[in-house]
Amino acid sequence: MPLVSILFSTIYIYNSAEFIELLLSQPIKRIKIWLSLFFGLSISMVLAFGVGAGIPLLINAPDSIGLMMVVVGSLISVIFVALAFLSSILTRDKAKGIGIAIMTWLYFALIFDGMVLFLLFQFQEYPIENAMVGITALSPIDLARIQILLHLDISAMMGYTGAIFKDFFGTFSGLVASFLLLCLWAIIPFYISLKKFKNKDL
Repeated sequence: MPLVSILFSTIYIYNSAEFIELLLSQPIKRIKIWLSLFFGLSISMVLAFGVGAGIPLLINAPDSIGLMMVVVGSLISVIFVALAFLSSILTRDKAKGIGIAIMTWLYFALIFDGMVLFLLFQFQEYPIENAMVGITALSPIDLARIQILLHLDISAMMGYTGAIFKDFFGTFSGLVASFLLLCLWAIIPFYISLKKFKNKDL
């Protein structure tokens, strides 16, 4: 879902560049145009996820686990739409923009986890499990993954680190904190892209 959201949204924005320029020639505020594009793409991605994965999940797991997976999946979709907006506003070159989008997804999906594993192996003799909770906040995919794993009660298989995650993210305050962090992951990239769009010479 992250890859589909970020790629589709980036390509859509570049393909709509002429239409956006036409809208900008009208007496419409830039913030309204950018917000409309964002909400339109976000709602489309969330509906696509809801139809493709949400309905089967709620049919086969009509409990808190299924609901959690639907909510987290929807948030991840919105986050990567926001990252797509940021990727597309950084450069006018379509190929570079799509490249930035793919590298963003690759970083959060694979490279970040590799870096975390490297840190764990390098500092395995030190008690860095508590620091891992903070490092997890630097990746929306990891935040979502941990929430789902904790609700599936697989955290017992994750050893001591899993116990640390369960102590923090397994509580109500931890759940609220993780959802707030996921919301920030959607708001901050979009806000940066909005600031750049408002000042960008098109």
